[in-house]
Amino acid sequence: MKKNLVLTGMMGVGKSTIGKSLSERLNKKFIDIDKIIENEENMTIKKIFETKGEKYFRKVEEKISLEYLNKSDFVFALGGGAFTNEVIRSFVLKKCISFWLDLNLASLKERVSDSSKRPLLNQKELGETLSNLYESRKDIYALANYKIDCNNSGKSLIIDKIVKIYETKRN
Repeated sequence: MKKNLVLTGMMGVGKSTIGKSLSERLNKKFIDIDKIIENEENMTIKKIFETKGEKYFRKVEEKISLEYLNKSDFVFALGGGAFTNEVIRSFVLKKCISFWLDLNLASLKERVSDSSKRPLLNQKELGETLSNLYESRKDIYALANYKIDCNNSGKSLIIDKIVKIYETKRN
């Protein structure tokens, strides 16, 4: 059985974009966990945070992530905070091959400058908030099986790097 490929990293790093292309290249199905949550809850993640709170969101995220990660032969994009959940992270590290997509803060800030859809960034000091979030998560992201430096790399080069590693380590 081929292990699932899981992408983790900060919001705005490109997990969904890279994940879709990886799934096509590897002939696998793609699942964006945040999209599944939005569909199942029938509201945006921002709205879930506003109406039900982050604690509720994290419970739903864990339940849905574990449910879908149990499927086989998929490419997954986790939400930016999902890998910080010990239960999700433990499952991913035991059963999947995980990749931390890492990108410098300046590039991340540029990509998430319209932070209206991102509840943890909907604050006045975007740069500081993003920096604090990155600092609090980077050591956890570093627990992923592989780190992919996305700085100065185009989408196709990032995908090539991941495919090369995945193809040699997938069983």
